[in-house]
Amino acid sequence: MKTTVELSDALLAEARNIAAREGITLRTLIEQGLRHAVSQCKQRRRFRLRKVTFKGRGRSATVRGAGWEQLRGLVYEGRGG
Repeated sequence: MKTTVELSDALLAEARNIAAREGITLRTLIEQGLRHAVSQCKQRRRFRLRKVTFKGRGRSATVRGAGWEQLRGLVYEGRGG
C-alpha cells in the first residue's frame, strides 16, 4: 500500500544514511521501525485496578454517622470536626 508521510529533513537524511549503511532500502528501515513500535505498544500492559478488600468491622464508631464536613476534618485536618 502506498501512503504519504511528512518527515523532518534531518530525520529523513539520518534514516537514509542508516539504510545505506545497513544495505537495506529506506522502505525496509521504515517498516522495521513501525513493526518495532507496534510490538512495543502491544506488549505494554494497561493499568487495571485490582479488587482489594480489607478485613475489619467497617467504619469506626467515630465516623459511623459522620457527615461530609466531619469526615473531611478527620482526613485533612486530623480532627473530628
